[in-house]
Amino acid sequence: MSKEKLFLDIHVIQTLPPSNINRDDTGSPKTAVYGGVRRARVSSQAWKKAMRDYFKDKADDGYLGVRSKKIVEYVAKKILEIDETLSFEEAEKKSLEAFTSAGFTITEENKLPTLFFLGDRQAGDFARAALDNIKDASTLHKIIKDNVSIDIALFGRMIADKDLNRVISKENEKSKKIIDNGENEVSRISLNEDASSQIAHAISTHGVQTEFDYFTALDDLSKDAKPGAAMIDTIEYNSSTLYRYGNVALHEFYHQMKENKEETKKAIILFVEAFLKSLPSGKINSFANQTIPSSVVVSLRKDRPVSLVSAFETPIKTKLSQEGYVNESIEAMFKEYQKIQRFVDKPEISFYLNLSEGHVLEGAKEEINLSDLLNDLGKELNNRL
Repeated sequence: MSKEKLFLDIHVIQTLPPSNINRDDTGSPKTAVYGGVRRARVSSQAWKKAMRDYFKDKADDGYLGVRSKKIVEYVAKKILEIDETLSFEEAEKKSLEAFTSAGFTITEENKLPTLFFLGDRQAGDFARAALDNIKDASTLHKIIKDNVSIDIALFGRMIADKDLNRVISKENEKSKKIIDNGENEVSRISLNEDASSQIAHAISTHGVQTEFDYFTALDDLSKDAKPGAAMIDTIEYNSSTLYRYGNVALHEFYHQMKENKEETKKAIILFVEAFLKSLPSGKINSFANQTIPSSVVVSLRKDRPVSLVSAFETPIKTKLSQEGYVNESIEAMFKEYQKIQRFVDKPEISFYLNLSEGHVLEGAKEEINLSDLLNDLGKELNNRL
């Protein structure tokens, strides 16, 4: 791939029936005010978690990471996979020594104080280093930094361990070298990983009102002849037609994948599939809101990523009480796609897929099904990476 930038944009219209897939601290469905109107909202964190779960079902383990405070235990199990003669206690001790040498803060329960994102391949390499009794912090840090998993590359990793960051800072001070002209050249170490993707908070294309489901439960074993409920409660919910948006800086992700075209293409196809098929699972047993997108637009751009959310700053309003929001939302999204080209470059190529008939996106290729869209996207990635 050349030094040119290349971005992937994904735009989705997806309708949800009564549901509460992402709630706040009070149990209410999350909302946001946009265009002066209260909208339904699903946080980017909720959808990224759903995408990571989808990855786990579809991708090879070696391509994924684990985010946990129990990373010492996780690496100990990797050590046991390499050397089955060790007891778990011996493996955990070696893992603990390696993490301590690297500068990690370890609690009394042999856990990290904060969540840490570690790739499967990184964990395996770290386990081998622990077995070899490597204590050099910079060597251990390099193992954690190399062979980044696709979910860490796409969604990023931030180090919140103050002690570890202090060790890294000291290493960076030691790594300073004086070059001929007297300036400082610093080979900086960082275990943070910048995310190559961005996922927007999904918002409804129209205004919403929260409703309440009042329900009761009876005690099956109660012999009390007096009728009445053993429990009374309410669940808040709303229904909405959402606009969802995500993007990937393909040039950055390609670099994170060590410029391996096949791995990059495979991961991006999985990313798009996960974005379209995953769904946050909040209260899903109560509402069974198992919907799929009504419209999808996927674009490759060289100038910059562009969201089409401005199409809905003025909320969609149905003309008649019998009309829904989906068709007008698709039309508004398609019009916005055309309007933004007065301000930004035309996409290199776009594909779209509709479940609703009668919507045509000029300048883009219409796909019959998702498999065709993903295949065509794969071919374009082959040619452009």
